[in-house]
Amino acid sequence: MPDLSFAPISLFSPGDLASIVGRSYAALLKESPENWDAERGKWDEFDRQVFAWPDTIGACVFVSRLDRQVIGLASFDPRPAPVYGLVGQNCVLPEYRGRGFGKKQILEILARFRDRGIGAARVTTSGHPFFLPAREMYRSLGFREIRRFPGGPDPRYQLIELGRELPI
Repeated sequence: MPDLSFAPISLFSPGDLASIVGRSYAALLKESPENWDAERGKWDEFDRQVFAWPDTIGACVFVSRLDRQVIGLASFDPRPAPVYGLVGQNCVLPEYRGRGFGKKQILEILARFRDRGIGAARVTTSGHPFFLPAREMYRSLGFREIRRFPGGPDPRYQLIELGRELPI
């Protein structure tokens, strides 16, 4: 049975994270480039910031690997602590979806929140059908909808904020 591990960004190079996110969302880029092409710049900026500040932002990002093969990444923002922590990027490459890896990434983030004494978690995702599996995964982990609001790359879909309490 292959081992899932969570590798620090120190094992990767600038550009790697943006590539993982871009590959994860390639279907959206193909489906409606008019809405999603602008996100590439945000993914590149995320990558730049992670590697520019490895001890702060970079410490809140990990790359998931199955054995040694990269399968996705996840990030979080603990700054609202101790009230809550924010789940950031959480993506799994298309060929690895549907196998519970995204859920394991979120469970790892929740464990890191608990270790920091953070009492709740929040995440924002899109109402776009592409993100339905993610929304279902969050709900399976006890997240509940907090609110919906306009925004995001595709104006046809609202953003959805979900949250859950964490046992400390």
